[in-house]
Amino acid sequence: MGAACSSSPLSLSLPNHHSSTLHHPKSPPNFIISPYNLTYYSHFPKSSMNSPPKCSSTTTNSSTNSLKTPISDPHSIDSELVQKLVHDALVWSSLHGLVVGERNVERSGLVPGVGMVHAPIALLPNSFPEAQWNQACELAPIFNELVDRVSLDGKFLQDTLSRTKKVDAFTSRLLDIHSRMLQSGKKEDIRLGLHRSDYMLDEKTNLLLQIELNTISCSFSGLSCLVSELHRSLLSHYTKPLGLDSQKVPINVSASKFAEVLAKAWAEYSNPSAVVLVVVQPGERNMYDQHWLTATLKEKHNVTSIRKTLAEIDAQGKILSDGTLQVDGETVAVIYFRAGYAPTDYPSESEWKARLLMEESSAIKCPSISYHLTGTKKVQQELAKPNMLERFLENKDDIEKLRGCFAGLWSLDDSDAVKNAIRQPEAYVMKPQREGGGNNIYGDDVKETLLRLQKEGSEEEAAYILMQRIFPTVFPTLLVREGICYKEHAISELGIFSAYLRNKETVISNEQCGYLMRTKVSSSNEGGVAAGFAVLDSLYLS
Repeated sequence: MGAACSSSPLSLSLPNHHSSTLHHPKSPPNFIISPYNLTYYSHFPKSSMNSPPKCSSTTTNSSTNSLKTPISDPHSIDSELVQKLVHDALVWSSLHGLVVGERNVERSGLVPGVGMVHAPIALLPNSFPEAQWNQACELAPIFNELVDRVSLDGKFLQDTLSRTKKVDAFTSRLLDIHSRMLQSGKKEDIRLGLHRSDYMLDEKTNLLLQIELNTISCSFSGLSCLVSELHRSLLSHYTKPLGLDSQKVPINVSASKFAEVLAKAWAEYSNPSAVVLVVVQPGERNMYDQHWLTATLKEKHNVTSIRKTLAEIDAQGKILSDGTLQVDGETVAVIYFRAGYAPTDYPSESEWKARLLMEESSAIKCPSISYHLTGTKKVQQELAKPNMLERFLENKDDIEKLRGCFAGLWSLDDSDAVKNAIRQPEAYVMKPQREGGGNNIYGDDVKETLLRLQKEGSEEEAAYILMQRIFPTVFPTLLVREGICYKEHAISELGIFSAYLRNKETVISNEQCGYLMRTKVSSSNEGGVAAGFAVLDSLYLS
């Protein structure tokens, strides 16, 4: 299911995850438009991104009766109008905090307000069928319940990842922490998950298929709602020339809903002087996406947060005799991970000590080590096996809904699947137990890797799963990065945010919490925004 908002088919590539399982024909040369001059380029440049903050859910007024025939091909929009749209989008982004740290400015990830640049965005929203949108929203609370149920079965997690542990040092260390928690008999009465389930719409079957379920560091809850507001604003101001209805862009409340559930978890801890600890990566250029969430937490719920790296937590943290976690003198009620999902987050033993310290404390973890492991790709593949969902869920309708969105998933133990992948590598993706984008294997590299593993006869195959490659529809779009607008052909991935909070037997929250739409050039395999593969987008319901 993927942990972290890391990466999968189309991933914003920010902390969290996810790259991609799709592929499409390469696009023709693309025109690039600057608001101040016109330039021609052959392709969308690769660059990295980080995200900004804030989201509003204000409804804009639009008169559907006066709309002309809507523009179906953004490439056909008059260049003068495109320049106006780009200019207004850049101004709006700057004024509303739709920004990230500029990668070429060294201090942009260290000092707020230094070296900011607008986040990479699609100029106009992406058309998406309302039926599949509703389906994705309906699946969110069911997946939340599944994560919670699976996380309670420690033996299932240990057994499922046992072979992976032998060949993947990172997964092994996570399992060691999980094992220590099982042996200690420590119970987590208050369980909190902020998740994101990523989907693609398969062109041939029109099925909504899940790429992965991220259970740690799900990024862009702050930024994504801003993009929705930007698009609603542009469509409202340019109703006549575009012929598009701003009300068909769903209001996105991801930041406010995540903040609300964090505040509810904080309240369950019953210590008014305690804080929310946000675990961050050093030099985080996507800090503004995170600041939108914590600013909302403070302004709407009067809950204070502190930001610390794993190394700082190791140096400044301690557990009191009653299990209370204190960091830099502050009592911690809730730990919200925006780091810790990748091996690079643990460059020394200091970071691992911090992770164990937090897990052993009485603070509420988001996620706990068991929730983190439930989001791994191997567990995702195991849950897709026949009759496996029935082990954790009773409602037959819910089980069928989940199973209906599963793409093909196989272990490398499946000799038939491996043979098929060698014969038709373009139809598969090899995925390691990694988050963050740029880790998946595609095309002929799938065949070469599988043949190498067979020849070597090693257990390295346990570090991977095979997944059906999803082929979404390619569509024309306008992508804006660093003030320049590119005509491209692209594909998109929909992420649905969700939150789950339970105290003992009482479920306090189990709900869908907004969405993230990422769009990338169709010739790119990976999909991370932060990694520079994708841009932020929104939905236009059709």
